[in-house]
Amino acid sequence: MKIKLPASLVTCFFLTGCLYAQQATPQAEQVTLDQVIGMALERNFDVILARNTAEAYATDRRYATGAFMPQVNAQGAVIWNNNEQSLRFEDATRNNSGKAESKNTSASVALNWTLFDGTKMFATLDRIKTIDAMGQLAVKDQMVNTIANVIVSYYDVVRQKQQLKAILEQMAVSEERVKLADRKLQVGTGGKPELLQARVDYNAQRTQALQQEAAITSLKEQLNTMVGQQLPSAYEVADTIVVNLELKLEDIQTSIETTNFALQTLNLNTEAARLSLHERRAEMSPVLAFNAAYNWSETNNTLLINPFSALFSRSNGYNYGFTLTLPILNNFVTRRNIQQANIFLDRQRVLYSQAKVVIDFSVRNAYVNYDNARRVLLVEEENILFAKENVYIALEGFKRGIITYIELRTAQQSLADAYNRLINARYLSKAAETELLRLKGALLR
Repeated sequence: MKIKLPASLVTCFFLTGCLYAQQATPQAEQVTLDQVIGMALERNFDVILARNTAEAYATDRRYATGAFMPQVNAQGAVIWNNNEQSLRFEDATRNNSGKAESKNTSASVALNWTLFDGTKMFATLDRIKTIDAMGQLAVKDQMVNTIANVIVSYYDVVRQKQQLKAILEQMAVSEERVKLADRKLQVGTGGKPELLQARVDYNAQRTQALQQEAAITSLKEQLNTMVGQQLPSAYEVADTIVVNLELKLEDIQTSIETTNFALQTLNLNTEAARLSLHERRAEMSPVLAFNAAYNWSETNNTLLINPFSALFSRSNGYNYGFTLTLPILNNFVTRRNIQQANIFLDRQRVLYSQAKVVIDFSVRNAYVNYDNARRVLLVEEENILFAKENVYIALEGFKRGIITYIELRTAQQSLADAYNRLINARYLSKAAETELLRLKGALLR
């Protein structure tokens, strides 16, 4: 249903728009929602921390294949000995005492390569890959939450901006009311209480406008904080709140397990717990390893008191073989670790089921809020036209002396209430729409 407003009322609202434009800072830069989201994804501290954690997991994954490689260690040593010695033999003529000096140089290279450990190394590699994937999903989940917070905060500024515009529009009507009351008083057809009340109402709206401007400034600072103080010192946001009124509950609920990043993360967390259990069970298996080493040693006795000792000796060579380690008893540590891993796996499954129920409920609840706000919005979009026309009729009737200033004031208050309901309905519809898209994971493009 469309209502055509009278030309004089349209002119009044046009003048209000001009007054609102004058209130805005001329140097203020217009920033779009997409620009703010881009800044938030780049500089928001929560997103940065999530990326940092994911990078740590990615680093572990890059080096995870090291579990399949042998360990090689090299060792070298140079040792000098300077000892006071005393030798006593059965043949006393061979007894001797004095200082013995020697230098020993040695080097070795040892290799240890685990060939079989009950497939523990494979489970460890898969677990590290899973944790890396969890880190990436955690980043996406944080990005989605950040985008949702930015959208709600951005449109909260827009809402307060629209509220200021509505107040200024009310002020234009009140200013006209003051002029009419003053004119009536001058010609003797009106009373001074009417004029005083009109001025009181007008000044009250001026106070509301000042308070509204302060609220807008505070919300802009909060939004700037969310993006790491990247916004200009003076900026403006959009004038309208664009709401998608075509969302369907079925579309949101479809494949929620594969689109919601929080559920995907918990699912991978369960998989990581399962692989951890695999690792603990593998500790009960025998371990087969290949060992090899090369050793070199040289001893130079520069001063001897034992005539039967060699002045110089050198040895070098290598060895290799296999080692089989079979765990038999370790104070039930392995058995305890297996039971603890089983308990942890059951816990992760319960956490996933719990989160699934909570998210399903959140989707249904958010859609109820969205559907209700959507229907209210459609009603209020129509109702605001009635309220504007009602003010015009009351204002014209007040000019002619047909209605009292109380009736005009009542019409003004009805218009103010209609504006409040309409602006809030737009904002709540957008907030509910954002929450639905956040739960679905559709905010991240």
